[in-house]
Amino acid sequence: MDSTTSEILHDFVNLMRVYKDGRIERFEGNDIVPASVDPITGVQSKDVEIAPEIGVGARLYLPANADRQHKLPVLVYFHGGCFMIQNPFSKTYATHLNALVSQANVVVVSVDYRLAPEHPLPVAYEDSWVAIKWVASHFKGDGQEPWLKDYVDFERVFLSGDSAGGNIAHNMAIRLGSEKFDGINILGLVLNHPFFWGEEPIGNEGAETNYHSKVLMDRLWRFVNPSTVGSDDPMLNPAKNQDLPSLGCSKVLVCVAEEDLLRDRGWYYYEVLAKSGWKGKVEIMETKGENHVFHLYNPTCESAVAMVKRVATFLNQRED
Repeated sequence: MDSTTSEILHDFVNLMRVYKDGRIERFEGNDIVPASVDPITGVQSKDVEIAPEIGVGARLYLPANADRQHKLPVLVYFHGGCFMIQNPFSKTYATHLNALVSQANVVVVSVDYRLAPEHPLPVAYEDSWVAIKWVASHFKGDGQEPWLKDYVDFERVFLSGDSAGGNIAHNMAIRLGSEKFDGINILGLVLNHPFFWGEEPIGNEGAETNYHSKVLMDRLWRFVNPSTVGSDDPMLNPAKNQDLPSLGCSKVLVCVAEEDLLRDRGWYYYEVLAKSGWKGKVEIMETKGENHVFHLYNPTCESAVAMVKRVATFLNQRED
């Protein structure tokens, strides 16, 4: 291989490498597993096309005990990976969502949105919006997907995601605050270690030991979103979004991890949302001694099991 071919333009360690000749190496999300019936939980999964003309699809999950007579909540899930790696079909997400579907007894639509840098932001946001509209198109018994038509209670729709997927879920809820769909109720939002940031450091972000991490986060955001105004972009820093009080759901659960660089941003989101004038209820769960998206990399540990249980409880709480 000659020096021109092997020259690196962008190197995000353990995530992605972009070479001068245009080649892209992704270091996570390559372990694709087929849709199936999970032998541990009995959860069924299948892959569907949502907008094949642009490459948007999803993996759907159905609990083992699903019954057409008892409609279930539906969770629209957005995977993480800094907007540039991972997908709904990797072993990481199959394992996590099989466990969550089994515990919470919900239908899940795990969205396959297009990734940067081939498809820089806002493509992932637009793809995710297409997926939400596709889910909503089934609420009158219309649409082509029987798992949505036959099993879903469209008064109990949730959005969720981890890391970059948490960012997407939040921004979809912001958009739903102004662009509502008839017949579908976005009841809640679950943000797992969401990727939020800002120009001015808060909490431990300002520590000298985190200087290089701050530079990396700023650089990563500009890499996946070249048209951004910077790290105070309202899509990245919710505190800068004037539409925050109009968040289009009635309750939010924010999950953070004690050792995560993004921990303070999760707490900041919780505090800013609670004071914004938004009329809903926001809760927060902090997991001690754990790091960013630990539940994906160590799904059977005690902390991960407890986190899934808390999310399941949130999804099934009936409103007063």
